[in-house]
Amino acid sequence: MTVRLPNTTAPLKIGTRGSPLAMAQAHETRARLAAAFDLPLDAFEIIVIKVTGDDRSMIAADRPLKEIGNKGLFTREIEEDLLSGKIDIAVHSMKDMPTVQPDGLILDTYLPREDVRDAFVSPNLSHLTELPQGAIVGTSSLRRRAQLLNKRPDLNVVEFRGNVQTRLKKLTEGVASCTFLACAGLNRLEMKDVPATPVATTDMLPAIAQGAIGIERRTDDNNTAEMLAAIHDGETGQRLACERQFLLTLDGSCETPIAGLATLDGTTLTLTGEVLRPDGSEALSDTLSGAITDGPDMGTALANTLLKRAGAGFFDWH
Repeated sequence: MTVRLPNTTAPLKIGTRGSPLAMAQAHETRARLAAAFDLPLDAFEIIVIKVTGDDRSMIAADRPLKEIGNKGLFTREIEEDLLSGKIDIAVHSMKDMPTVQPDGLILDTYLPREDVRDAFVSPNLSHLTELPQGAIVGTSSLRRRAQLLNKRPDLNVVEFRGNVQTRLKKLTEGVASCTFLACAGLNRLEMKDVPATPVATTDMLPAIAQGAIGIERRTDDNNTAEMLAAIHDGETGQRLACERQFLLTLDGSCETPIAGLATLDGTTLTLTGEVLRPDGSEALSDTLSGAITDGPDMGTALANTLLKRAGAGFFDWH
């Protein structure tokens, strides 16, 4: 099949959220496509789409996303525009993506994965162990909240939303002693001056698909599929197939504290998964290794093992 390349009179339209990080991811996608086909950047047009999760008039800054219904908060409007043909592809942070796509859409292209770790961010401290008793920690992530309270039940964890810049501003205003951000986001924004210390994955297992960028397209758009194949990173795809199957089997979302990371060593794939009670009072984890081709099956098996250990009501809020 001959790929029909976009041109400057009818550029390929790339849909994205409008946050600085989302824009950085869209620009990276455009640059990779342009380089792969030796095209000018203006052969690709970036279209900013406002999504519910970014609408501050609808969502109070101190209101947990779980109370609003988090699935699709950061993707729904973008996917509607993709289905209608207003855009040709959509660029997403994979940790925001539901495990099942709407009919007519598919996620099968991933850029090379960035640093998967969380970063401890504080203007005055460099490590979680330096936090005094009862310190205020800001995070909007239920995973991070549960992991923190599991290690330090004395901490006062408060809702802390907004883009990277907003959260850093809150720190300087003294709203909290520290927060946690994804190393990948800081790296993609080239924010080298942020007082951030990476946290080992053995101390804080990351969110499913953290650090990965996914590109969504219409299922029947074969020409775009051929084009995207040129920038797809196979290793990232293999790791995410395992992680996202783990999440799917758990029926997880951003409303449940779930963490997981798949790593590759030659032809061996290793998946570590963790589930936590929302209040952090209990954490269960396990690890499986196997062949790369067994990734999705490993995700299912590990999820079922943890679900059996957890029992009914494990994720319930009290």
